[in-house]
Amino acid sequence: MDEHLDQPGQESNGDLRSQIRRALKAIHDGRSSNSLRKEASEYLEQVKSGDEAPYHGYSLAADKSESDVVRHYGLSCLDTAVRHRWADYSAEQNMALRNWELSLAQDVADQDPYFIRTKIALIWVEIAKRSWALDWMNMDEQLVRLWEGSLASKELVLTILEVLSEDVFGHEDATAGLRGTDLNRACVEIVTPMHVLVEHFPTRDTSMNVRYGDQGWLSRMGDLLAYCVTTDGNPDARQTCAVKILSTLRSLTSWVIPKSISSSNLVTRLSQCLASSHLSVQIAAVDVLHSLYHRSRFSDEDFKELVGPMYSHDTVQLFQQLYEWSRVDATDIDEEKYLLSKKLSEMIYNLGRLLEERPGLIYVESSLDSFFGLLINIAKSNSLQVSITALHVWVKILGSEKLIASASVAPRVPELLEICSQRVIKYEALPEDSSNPSVIFLNEDLDTMPERHAFLGNYARFCKTIVERIVLQQPADALYHILGQAEQAISQLYDGEPAFSVQSYSKTSVPFLRLDGHCSVIEAALKGSVRWLTGQAGTDVGHEQVTMIQNLKVWCERILALNFEDPLVKERVVQLAVGFATGPLKKDARFAFRVFEYILDTKFYDDPNFPAYSDAVKDLQNLCIHELQRLAMKFPDYLITIFDEVECKVSQVSRSIAQDDHTLTRYSSILFIVTHRATSVDPQPRQERLQNFVQPLIAQWQSDELTNSLATFDSFCELLGCRGIQQYVSRKALHRLPDWSAEPLDDEGKGLQAQMQHALDRLPLRATKTFLNVSVEKLERNSTPQQMACDLWGKALPLILPNLLRLISQAHAFHEPANWKDLPLELSGTVQRILTDRFWQVGISKGSRDDFYAKVGDTKHTVEGLASAIRATIRAVRETGYKLLFYMSLLGEHFYGHKWLPQPLSEALFANAYALSTHQMAILVETIRPVIENCPVASRSHFLPPILAPFFEQLDRKASAEWDKLEQRQKGSEERASLDDEMRDESILRTLTYTSVMLVVSLLDPERPSESPISPATANDPLTDSHKDPPEPQTANGTAHNGLPNVEHGNVRTFILATPEILKPVILFCTHAILMRDTRSCSFIARVLGSLVPEFETTGQIDTEVREYLSTEVLKACITSLHDPYFVDLQKDLAQLIASILITYTPRTDTPKQILLSLPSMPADKVDRAVANLYKAHLNMRKQRAIVLDLLESLRGISISEQGKVARTDAKKVRSAIQERYMTVDMQEEGMKKEPSPDLSGVADMFGRP
Repeated sequence: MDEHLDQPGQESNGDLRSQIRRALKAIHDGRSSNSLRKEASEYLEQVKSGDEAPYHGYSLAADKSESDVVRHYGLSCLDTAVRHRWADYSAEQNMALRNWELSLAQDVADQDPYFIRTKIALIWVEIAKRSWALDWMNMDEQLVRLWEGSLASKELVLTILEVLSEDVFGHEDATAGLRGTDLNRACVEIVTPMHVLVEHFPTRDTSMNVRYGDQGWLSRMGDLLAYCVTTDGNPDARQTCAVKILSTLRSLTSWVIPKSISSSNLVTRLSQCLASSHLSVQIAAVDVLHSLYHRSRFSDEDFKELVGPMYSHDTVQLFQQLYEWSRVDATDIDEEKYLLSKKLSEMIYNLGRLLEERPGLIYVESSLDSFFGLLINIAKSNSLQVSITALHVWVKILGSEKLIASASVAPRVPELLEICSQRVIKYEALPEDSSNPSVIFLNEDLDTMPERHAFLGNYARFCKTIVERIVLQQPADALYHILGQAEQAISQLYDGEPAFSVQSYSKTSVPFLRLDGHCSVIEAALKGSVRWLTGQAGTDVGHEQVTMIQNLKVWCERILALNFEDPLVKERVVQLAVGFATGPLKKDARFAFRVFEYILDTKFYDDPNFPAYSDAVKDLQNLCIHELQRLAMKFPDYLITIFDEVECKVSQVSRSIAQDDHTLTRYSSILFIVTHRATSVDPQPRQERLQNFVQPLIAQWQSDELTNSLATFDSFCELLGCRGIQQYVSRKALHRLPDWSAEPLDDEGKGLQAQMQHALDRLPLRATKTFLNVSVEKLERNSTPQQMACDLWGKALPLILPNLLRLISQAHAFHEPANWKDLPLELSGTVQRILTDRFWQVGISKGSRDDFYAKVGDTKHTVEGLASAIRATIRAVRETGYKLLFYMSLLGEHFYGHKWLPQPLSEALFANAYALSTHQMAILVETIRPVIENCPVASRSHFLPPILAPFFEQLDRKASAEWDKLEQRQKGSEERASLDDEMRDESILRTLTYTSVMLVVSLLDPERPSESPISPATANDPLTDSHKDPPEPQTANGTAHNGLPNVEHGNVRTFILATPEILKPVILFCTHAILMRDTRSCSFIARVLGSLVPEFETTGQIDTEVREYLSTEVLKACITSLHDPYFVDLQKDLAQLIASILITYTPRTDTPKQILLSLPSMPADKVDRAVANLYKAHLNMRKQRAIVLDLLESLRGISISEQGKVARTDAKKVRSAIQERYMTVDMQEEGMKKEPSPDLSGVADMFGRP
């Protein structure tokens, strides 16, 4: 092959075709060199952008002697001309383009490849979006003429209507958006039967004369669909046509006038499709029904006509038969039938939702009994993804007062209760190669562990809610059935399973999973019983209440009398007993004390030789203390009456069980809680007793020894037992060891481990955390315990805070390699290696979480174990310090009122924060956020500026640097880490970004609801925090606290906007966050910045400065992200922000226009026209976005799929909106005479044809 292509314009028309063929061949020929392929691509792009491109494109596309590749290239020339140059052409040129398109459409034949016909349809739609109902008024007539042609012509029309519908109503299409409501009205006009239009819109504007005939496309498609599914002969062609019609109807039914659907008898025809023998037709029909019944707005009349018949006996039977036929075996999954099963269950969900919303409109003769039976059958499915939709409907039904009273519901309740009781098991704990059918389906449906965890969490929540609501309605029968099943399961716990053995202990044994499931069901039932008892208060059912309470107590006593060898089983029994005591039996303090004693008497002896069993025993011990604390908080007034007995028992147990000071402190906290929370005793002696608990701690914080140890970094290392680490690392040459987990730890290293643990235990950190935690946990405002807590700690805080802040500061400094002065510079990488946390992350790390912790335990006596001990020690200091600050913030002005505090607090938290890892920074953000949000109004002016300004400066510095580093690594300019490490690092960086962005949202989002101040009751339970100290952290989960206390007393947003010292670093962070490649975070930031734009319209100095910044840097960042294909799904958000800036600021400053004019190929008249149109569309946000996207069309990034580089998505793998929600949260005979093509001679010269 001659590896050279002439430049366009140097050849004749025949030569041009030859050149195009050669170029296309070079691109598609695998033997072509890269240079030739590049030259060919550039040549074809030059041809496509030439003045004669539309004519050449039409000539190539219309010539059926050319290859399909050449014809498709010709169509792409036409497509490019329409999309990018339509506005530059004259009316005559546009008319020529339209006529060429019509000619191509009329010549479509069955023999044409699918992609050729589709491309012709897409070009038609692009022209329609620009000229239909403007100067192209007879499009509907032309479509009808095509409809009268061959089957290929009919399919072409269907594709045109479907794509047009999606672009106008379904997608955020910029071109359609520019037309405002014109296209919407035109689509409604041609689709709806005339008599329906006249009836519904008798006074409508008829000047838009765009329709042809009275029938309308909905009726035409319905008639053809009926023909396809009821007529014999040529089944393959009729099946293909029916599927295409249904695909178009799926799009149309989401927006057409409901009356037109009933008028076209569409539901009956869809029912005929469900009875079809063709699976593809059945699936497509279900898609249409799903689209129709996914709508939420039906008038009463439309509801009766369209929704009511779906509950008739015949229709439900059809659904039932279709569902039974679509069921598949887990060991032999027919993907098409399984897809039908999932889609059918989702459609049934929509019918169930509509039934729950408007049960009064259902016909009396409707067969609700059959419909409820269908829901039960679907709920039984071994596929949890099929089953979950039915469970969701049952949650709604059982919550509806009208439906729960239906005679059709009661007979289904026992079966439903049985289903939910069996399904509340931890499927995620079962092995992936399990033969359990539900696990097999899960493996088929869910690709990642995060999706699986979220889905299973929702599934379990639905099951538990159903149990709770059943017990609420039928308390006696349901409770006794549930408790009877559980008791039987407990008595047969090891039937069919090996006897309990410490040696082969597993945390996911079948007996434990069985018991755990039953306990979860009982806990849900207890919630229902509490709601029932509360609702019956004051009614004449006292005997029934007393009987229930007595029976519950007897049952629980029987369980407490049993002996259990498995510590995890015992743990669940303890939790269950506390649930009884704090739930339906909460008025029986004596029973609560019985449970209290039972927990104190719970003893399991640790056996370190068997790590899995040992971990379970430690978990049980921690859980027992946690539950004792809960009981102490619930029943302090009873326990205070027998305080001496309680104190004696707690002290005795703590001395026999506790192996360290921290555990002893936690047992002491139980006595502290009783003393603090009891209101039946005089406060003065209680206050004195509380002082006895905390005074030793305060003395420790004030000691000169601690203060001197925190004076320098070296003395801090000495304090933590880390002084010899640097010498050990250097002497042992750890930097030369490739695998630390394979290197046994010598006696010196083990001594360092023990030394650090001992040093940590001597610090007052954890003890203070325990007592401060229980002092502020779940306190009512202005209550006596709250006042006592403030009195107790208010005077202590100034004595604790100085050394606490020094501890946090030194812990942060520990992460700065420059502070490790005894190590040579070349070993700075070893410092990073030591301080890099090991992670287990869902969906990224290999193996389960238990496997991860087991691996950590196995490396305890290796060099990696020493590094882990160093990390754990510093982490304990750092994060316990954060927690103490959080608890102190709940004391209000007793914390915030100290004028001296903000500056040293800021320095302690942020001076060395940049040295923290991404994960550690995310924890800092998440833990300190409530300290910021809890700040009282009166303290904002002196507290928030010194905190927020450096905080956001450090966040911006850290996040921006890490995103730059990640981008450089992905570009290959840095040494690549392993794929697992790279995925982990990116995941953690996204967590930091999202956590930081949510802090911005909590402070600046005007739509954020007012909430009460954060307390441990509304945040994560602090008692749970002390429940277990894992050897290594999991990834920061990004879950943010939800409180915004200042909103109800004064808007913190207003304060920040009026404080430039805070506002500037916040906006700088937001500007950079728009460029960070995390779509969720970017979306939030775009919304927040959009809300800020109107705040700076005035002429004040601050307003002007911020306005100019938003008009330059923020606008540039938006355009940059809009250009990036990664942000293609966020173009709507970015375009809205750009539109807000242009609409709001261009009357006051020319800066936004100048930024736009600085873009390549951006003429001033185009910018002026866009801005003028934005002013006119100030109330139409969709049109605003469309104007911006059209203006920046040449700069917008497009997704890879739009570039044609990815094959069409497999429909079986595409998830519906409902599925996504559960994870978080688609003929006349041939040979008829065609209308002649228009005469096109002479029009080519309008495009410069030679």
